Amino acid sequence: MSSCVLRCIECGTRYGIDEKIYSCRKCGDLLEVEFEFREFKGRVEKSSWTERPLSVWRYREVLPVFDDSKIVTLKEGGTNLYGCSNLGKHFGLTNLYVKNEGENPTGSFKDRGMTVGITRALELGVRTVICASTGNTSASLAAYAAKAGLSCIVLIPSGKIAYGKLAQAMIHGARVVQIEGDFDQALEMVLQLSEKHEELYLLNSINPFRLEGQKTLAYELWDQMSHVPPSRIILPVGNAGNISAIWKGFTELRRLGFIDELPKMTGIQAEGAAPIAQAVKQGREEIIPVSMPETIATAIRIGAPVSWKKALRAIRESKGTAETVTDQEILEAQRALARSEGLFVEPASAASIAGLKKLLETGELDRNEDIVCVTTGHGLKDPEIAVRTSEEPYRADAQTASIEKLLGLSKPLPLAVSSR
Repeated sequence: MSSCVLRCIECGTRYGIDEKIYSCRKCGDLLEVEFEFREFKGRVEKSSWTERPLSVWRYREVLPVFDDSKIVTLKEGGTNLYGCSNLGKHFGLTNLYVKNEGENPTGSFKDRGMTVGITRALELGVRTVICASTGNTSASLAAYAAKAGLSCIVLIPSGKIAYGKLAQAMIHGARVVQIEGDFDQALEMVLQLSEKHEELYLLNSINPFRLEGQKTLAYELWDQMSHVPPSRIILPVGNAGNISAIWKGFTELRRLGFIDELPKMTGIQAEGAAPIAQAVKQGREEIIPVSMPETIATAIRIGAPVSWKKALRAIRESKGTAETVTDQEILEAQRALARSEGLFVEPASAASIAGLKKLLETGELDRNEDIVCVTTGHGLKDPEIAVRTSEEPYRADAQTASIEKLLGLSKPLPLAVSSR
């Protein structure tokens, strides 16, 4: 794929695809992968997607990877799209779906980006990868680095990470450093380290190759919904890479001529960490970072999202919106999804369901829309929250009669005696 470059989203400056660069040297803004369209379309037209299993690499032709022998995969993508009739009925919706990204190998959507990011790391010849993380990025990076035989360094906010995620990073052999600060400070530190030390390759979502993997969620939805995209996609927003990536995927599909209409991108943020949602609500062109973000949903506890500009563009270009939800609304949504549809997701994931409920109550959504809520991580990522906020187990003596009494079970009928 010779005809693709890295392009600044603000000033348009272009850089070679093999340059190890994370932001524009001219204006300092973010970069994205840009394809030469004729070659891009030609590759797609010659592809054989339908002969491959549903996965990130089903869409190999739209990914900026040059050496197939370097591909590092744990069979990511291909996550289920669930028709949620029970929850939909409760909300008065006829077409509600959940795209459950917790089914990825390490339990979150991050694996989509990491398979491409680590593959690019191998193509670039680096031996050590690094990230800042609230949890899921570190778990994913550590797993894919282990598969690729690379060293992995992770910086995490001290005391502000779910143990289920920390355990993953540690068991995969990452060198984990807890800093006395929040995620935004950790990200700034890994940026400085990767710019200072050439041997380090940064794989947070500021890396444009991460988002190339994550855009495949759009291609999967297009396949799963019989090539007709949903009216609206609702998803949690933290560092804002995912909403940007999915939007990029859908715009590529339209440019390729596969779809005519685009979904409305709707981002949901926790009330205590909502710089993007507030900018949308107030009609501002820039965000005001939150200096001390706070929410029970640790995966989106980010006050200065690096991809805020991409996210605002995705929301506004798609005629979507953004909303905030409280921690209580998030927890209620987590229970509602688990108890109506059997899907256990972490609190940040449940923000999409909480946001759906709130937007319906405010009249922002049409109940006849085809709506896909993206749940980004598995509930076992943060099981302590689920245990702490659920009903305590019943206690009973180890006697059948005690359990029957506790549960209100009726006494069994006497056995019938047959007469001969």
